Amino acid sequence: MNKVRIGIVGMGNMGWGHADYLAAGEVKGAELTAVSDLFESKRKQAAESFPGVAVFDSAEALFASGLVDAVLIATPHYEHPACAIEAFRHGLHVLIEKPAGVYTKQVRQMNEAAANSGKVFSIMYNQRTNPLYRKLRDLIISGELGEVRRTNWIITNWYRSQSYYNSGGWRATWAGEGGGVLINQDPHQLDLWQWTTGLMPTRVRAFCHFGKYRDIEVEDDVTAYVEYANGATGVFVTTTGEAPGTNRFEVTGDRGKIVIEDGKLTFWRLRVSEPEFNATYKGSFGQPECWKCEVPIEGDNPGHKGITQNFVDAILKGTPLIAPGEEGILGLTISNAMHLSTWTDNWVNLPIDEDLYYDLLQERIRNSKYQKPETVEVVANVKGTFNS
Repeated sequence: MNKVRIGIVGMGNMGWGHADYLAAGEVKGAELTAVSDLFESKRKQAAESFPGVAVFDSAEALFASGLVDAVLIATPHYEHPACAIEAFRHGLHVLIEKPAGVYTKQVRQMNEAAANSGKVFSIMYNQRTNPLYRKLRDLIISGELGEVRRTNWIITNWYRSQSYYNSGGWRATWAGEGGGVLINQDPHQLDLWQWTTGLMPTRVRAFCHFGKYRDIEVEDDVTAYVEYANGATGVFVTTTGEAPGTNRFEVTGDRGKIVIEDGKLTFWRLRVSEPEFNATYKGSFGQPECWKCEVPIEGDNPGHKGITQNFVDAILKGTPLIAPGEEGILGLTISNAMHLSTWTDNWVNLPIDEDLYYDLLQERIRNSKYQKPETVEVVANVKGTFNS
């Protein structure tokens, strides 16, 4: 094989954006050969926008067409695992949009199907291609920061108006989306939180507020506290209801502190580690010598195209994946734990009780009395966007 024929399942905002760059030949070794969508209006628009690309009214028809070697799944959240499992059954390579799914139980089944298929499986964690976060991961994993002691991420620049939530009947409902800011806006940050530090929490205590700022039934404001196996702690704060918002990620280690904010990475580096200083210093109010270093960040962020290119290269050349699909369960585990902690008003240990989470989610779907204002389904323009 010298070219990967790609089909896109779901022609919403994300699907259109991916189709645009694939059709333009911006991913080497890839060719857009098919798309599918349930809505006739989107199929018609796709046929007009991408001449020569086959258009199907279902994912199953696309999978069985023989026109694709791989699929990019850009459906609503709940459908990601089932769609991926079916694609693996047809012998196809799979790239899924974030999040991996809504609850870890279904994602674990998807991961098992991927492992049994022997096919390439990746997830669209495009922030892993951002040189800022790649540099942070390097500084932590290499030991430059020392042992991590504290993480703190304030990610509140997700402002969304009521009209945004009213734009689609599936938005901000337990049945349609399976959550709010944690499942829609924050999957990248929840992934980066564990990927850059190499740490998953051992337990979580979270406070999710549902419909605090908007007329929705899911969470739009969250503050969570986590603990790690090495004794470190972390705080994660997020909302869609603040303006102006903040995006500040701070990681403290025993050799200093790193802050990412406003597109810059600053390293307050201790000349000797804090434990070493503490063991040898004999004065009263001294502290380790500290250098403020503005760390240069090199390289561009290829974003979505970068992950897709990496996916294609993995198929054609065996290139290691930047974002293996199986790792999608990690960030989702954290968000599920935050929901579960709030629902049970208690600490949640990881791994979570997947059956309990599923049961409580289904209970919220069954008991929902939320009546959404009249909605307007938005059809992406041919240029497409990457807004969720």
